Amino acid sequence: MKDLLADLISADEQRAQSAVEKLAALDATVLDSLLELASSSDADQRWWAVTALGQSPHTRAGQLLPFLSDAAPDVRQAAALGLCAHPDPDAVAQLVRALADPDPLAASLASNALVRIGGAAVPVLLEIMGADERPAAYVRILALRALAEIKDHRAIPLLLKSLEDDSALLRHWAQSGLEALGLDMVYIKP
Repeated sequence: MKDLLADLISADEQRAQSAVEKLAALDATVLDSLLELASSSDADQRWWAVTALGQSPHTRAGQLLPFLSDAAPDVRQAAALGLCAHPDPDAVAQLVRALADPDPLAASLASNALVRIGGAAVPVLLEIMGADERPAAYVRILALRALAEIKDHRAIPLLLKSLEDDSALLRHWAQSGLEALGLDMVYIKP
């Protein structure tokens, strides 16, 4: 395992990627070493460690959550991607906060992770979409996209309401969500 960890931080992308795959195939004893490496002051080393954690079948979502707030956008992206592979309802609140990440890819990957969590994410997503203080436009778009892709009937009233929004992207995701739920018809306001 020591050689694989050395390959992981070798700055040779092929060796590092090969090490990620081999480390992910090991048992859970590798997690402590990866978590230690993930606390490195070197952002590149943290990224490779979090990437390997995200691919290990032994990783728990709680081990990835702290990296959603890492200083490096790449590490936040790797954590959100890892949470796509390890969906956990306990991660919903932090993933919803990550929708506001200043890095668009990290925010989009957080939305993907919420989709993977599914129905357990719906109440929180509905809550932020219906909040009195509206979140930023891109947060609303990512939240509505997640709701559309989750395909939960609890989102229907919000999807219908969003058909009238000024944002073309919100209208697109509302229509897409309604179609995914089998409600792809023309809606006429009486």
